[in-house]
Amino acid sequence: MIMKKLISMLAVSAMLVGCLAGCGSTSNDTASAAASSAAATEVATAAPAAETETATEAPAASAAETEAPSAEATGSNLDSDITVVSREEGSGTRGAFVELMKIQDDDGDHTVETAEISNSTSVVTQTVAGNTAAIGYISLGSLNDSVNAVKVDGVEPTVENIKAGSYAVSRPFEICYKDENLTDLGKDFISYIMSAEGQKIVDDEGYIAMDESAESYTGSGMSGNLSLNGSTSVSPLMEKLAEAYRAINPDVTIDIQQTGSGAGITATADGTCEIGMSSRALKDEELAQGITEQQIALDGIAVIVNKDNGVEDLSSEQIRQIFVGEVTNWAELG
Repeated sequence: MIMKKLISMLAVSAMLVGCLAGCGSTSNDTASAAASSAAATEVATAAPAAETETATEAPAASAAETEAPSAEATGSNLDSDITVVSREEGSGTRGAFVELMKIQDDDGDHTVETAEISNSTSVVTQTVAGNTAAIGYISLGSLNDSVNAVKVDGVEPTVENIKAGSYAVSRPFEICYKDENLTDLGKDFISYIMSAEGQKIVDDEGYIAMDESAESYTGSGMSGNLSLNGSTSVSPLMEKLAEAYRAINPDVTIDIQQTGSGAGITATADGTCEIGMSSRALKDEELAQGITEQQIALDGIAVIVNKDNGVEDLSSEQIRQIFVGEVTNWAELG
């Protein structure tokens, strides 16, 4: 009996030990599985976070790359030394420009000595068109799209603004002659210039006509040779006027020499030519030589810069400072 009880107790003990062992194994497996699951969750969570951070940083770098060209394209030529381009001494355009811009005073013309000197409107235009740091001045009627004309004191150089008096950089186009040397052909050509037809050509070519109510010209069948000499600024307009006049008077030959206003006035005074051309008013000493002047049109003077130069507006004082050499770098203009 006692032996049976002992055997039963041993059997129960064995079963209890087995159960406990089984429970311990299950707990360990569960804990291990839970730990693995947590680790996997942490890795899975960290990976998207890293990907998100990388994805967030990428556009920032792209934005920086986008801004770089913009900063580079803000007109680097504005930190360049200015190349001043001027007309030659004796040029009517130069004479009018230096007077209007106060580059000239009682002591003379103070155009900077380092200025590149050009002897015609077309050469000034070509020089400025080929140099990003250049600035020059030309007849408004000769302005083309190879260069940019800047505003002066905030006003655009247009015919309308010149007529209104708001664009101050303007000057007369004149012819001159000696009464004793003027032929009937010369008188007739002048009458054509001042006629309704002639003044319409002035207007059509981008200049300002002197008489919008002029009478019509009636062809008179003129013949012979006529010589003109002077301003390179007036010459393009005079070529148009001469062409139209010859269409009415086919037996007329007109020779136009482009030598500059001063040379044209001198040629008129000494009788080398019959009619002189000037892009400025004649001086007292020139008129004293027995020369008569007559204004045929009004023209603006355009201050021009290279098309790649970002400058759009200059004050009269800034223009003066540039042309006398007080300002030598575009960056100084702010």
